[in-house]
Amino acid sequence: MELQPVTPEDVLLYQRIHCDPEMMKHLGGPFPKEEAPQILERGLAHVKNGGAWLFKVMAHRDFPPAGTVCIWQSEHQGEPIHEIGWTILPSYQGRGLASQAVRAVLDQAQTQERWGPIDAFPTTSNAPSNAICKKMGFTLLEECDLDYSGRALRCNHWKLNRK
Repeated sequence: MELQPVTPEDVLLYQRIHCDPEMMKHLGGPFPKEEAPQILERGLAHVKNGGAWLFKVMAHRDFPPAGTVCIWQSEHQGEPIHEIGWTILPSYQGRGLASQAVRAVLDQAQTQERWGPIDAFPTTSNAPSNAICKKMGFTLLEECDLDYSGRALRCNHWKLNRK
């Protein structure tokens, strides 16, 4: 597994993630395909201004990307936070790629002394993502309601306080 920066050429990957009902089942459903370029552009603009890391997860250099892992500046209950999120395409799930990708980006953040405490908000129904949070040493703080692009989600709020 290798992490590579997301680029403007990754529109197809963003369509495969954000416009697929299976991929978006825990996030309120898919977006229309014509919105994928704007989602990608917003993320890349956030990277450019220093407010995010966006990586594509490469299972093997000769294969297409398997998904993404990202850390970005966010806000929760009026306070600034650093949030992590990840997606792995269905054909790559069940191989430990999400865990490897999350561990790699957390290790990189630790090495670079970047981001400080990190929060994660998988939906309460997303057992695999909640299991990754537990496996990575996050602490479950609470259940909470969040807005994701106008979609109300019931989430678990996890926090990783790193030294």
